[in-house]
Amino acid sequence: MVFELTDEEGKFLIHLARDTVKQYLETGKASKPPKETPKKLFEHCGVFVTISTPMHGEKELRGCIGYPYPTSPLVEAVIDSAVNASTEDPRFEPMSLEELDKVVFEVSVLTPPELVEVKNPKEYVSKIKVGEDGLIVERGPYKGLLLPQVPVEWGWAEEEFLCQCCGKAELPPDTWLTKDAKIYKFKAIIFEEQTPCGEIKRLNLTNQP
Repeated sequence: MVFELTDEEGKFLIHLARDTVKQYLETGKASKPPKETPKKLFEHCGVFVTISTPMHGEKELRGCIGYPYPTSPLVEAVIDSAVNASTEDPRFEPMSLEELDKVVFEVSVLTPPELVEVKNPKEYVSKIKVGEDGLIVERGPYKGLLLPQVPVEWGWAEEEFLCQCCGKAELPPDTWLTKDAKIYKFKAIIFEEQTPCGEIKRLNLTNQP
């Protein structure tokens, strides 16, 4: 059965991420799953929490960390990812409590990554779809992941998406064309705040401008 979330469950996860970060920045302690957590949210799922700062109609990344694979109950993974996205993303300084009212939260719940099987690496371009798939590129010890919303936000086609995911893995952009590279794809259910502490909506990538 395909895992799905209602709008109310999506809103619950966004509120949980924001409340978790607030408590952690105030006390240095992560919260426990709330007693009113819906039972479904204890299922094991991969998830990423993204924190961004709205700037002139665009969103500037402030932190993004998560679990690519379904190794933990979703509610616990959101709590861990929210704390880590706000304080442990190596690309940014830890967030301050004063920033909390200036950022928006986004939660992406992932399907388990599936290996994309091809006879010729050039076939990858036709096996993935921008607006639907997220990607993981893996070669030896190197691994890079990009969420489905990233190529839509940047206006990439499939080939550029593959190249950029290689770059995320700190590999040459054409690594996806090599025989020993592995490409995985996954889908995501995405909820996001429209404004800091504001309305929460399900993100439909196929309707993006």
